[in-house]
Amino acid sequence: MKLATYKDGSRDGQLVVVSRDLGLAHYATGIASHLQQVLDDWNFLAPQLQDLYDLLNAGKARHAFPFDPRQCMAPLPRAYQWADGSAYINHVELVRKARGAEVPASFYTDPLMYQGGSDDFLGPCDDVVVPSEAMGIDFEAEIAVVTGDVRMGASPEQALEGVRLVMLANDVSLRNLIPGELAKGFGFFQSKPATAFSPVALTPDELGAAWQGGRVHLALHSTWNGRKVGMCDAGPEMTFHFGQLIAHIAKTRNVRAGSIVGSGTVSNKDWAKGYSCIAEKRCIETIEHGQPSTGFMQFGDTIRIEMRGADGQSLFGAIDQQIAALHESE
Repeated sequence: MKLATYKDGSRDGQLVVVSRDLGLAHYATGIASHLQQVLDDWNFLAPQLQDLYDLLNAGKARHAFPFDPRQCMAPLPRAYQWADGSAYINHVELVRKARGAEVPASFYTDPLMYQGGSDDFLGPCDDVVVPSEAMGIDFEAEIAVVTGDVRMGASPEQALEGVRLVMLANDVSLRNLIPGELAKGFGFFQSKPATAFSPVALTPDELGAAWQGGRVHLALHSTWNGRKVGMCDAGPEMTFHFGQLIAHIAKTRNVRAGSIVGSGTVSNKDWAKGYSCIAEKRCIETIEHGQPSTGFMQFGDTIRIEMRGADGQSLFGAIDQQIAALHESE
């Protein structure tokens, strides 16, 4: 099934069920008001939402209305945890190679991960508001999952069973703030503003054969200022699958329902497939020509992130955002 959260003036929005073709929606009134309620009581509430989803797809839902992604908050507007991995080792290799540094051997067996802000996510069509272009504004096209409860010490296989929903993410990065923060030895903070998520979160069964081994075997499309810049395959080169990423978190603590876990920038060794973040393009330019030539994003720039199924239809709807300046009133 496919779920979204509509804006209603509150911080957690209103849960809606969305048809498979993303054409119609129906409020989940009478079942659950918010997505977190469903995650907390999944075995009881998810089947009821599935029944409504089936009625919606059959054209029999009584109060269906046209689905509008512009009215969406993030599917889970605020979460107990947002942990983003770096599961595509090619991305790490490129960044290191551009700096003339080796990739530590541990990076191939133990995933990198940072903990981002989860109190204030962006909707799929909300502006990315940044104080200054000088901060080095970059998009990052990623896949993310929402978990149920996963116990401490769970194996990757057990952790994978905890995946409840899949969605897309734009993990915005302020690249020019990163070196100073990493030099402090405490990792990302100001360099990682609010993350945006796709209009729709879907259960893994909606992906069919594309959901294999905890990976999504489809291309992730990135379009910057109307120009397609990335068509990266999300499946084959994902070094750590989502079960491994979740198990990494669960090594020393329980993972609770409503945690969001990200894949990191989707990246391929074949440069012809483009890039899912500008930093990677700049690394390629540095490797090839000695210095980068592509600048970061400017105010007014747009970024669209989308994934299509084998039938060519959009699965999650599109993240479609504009970069905007921070004004004093905000």
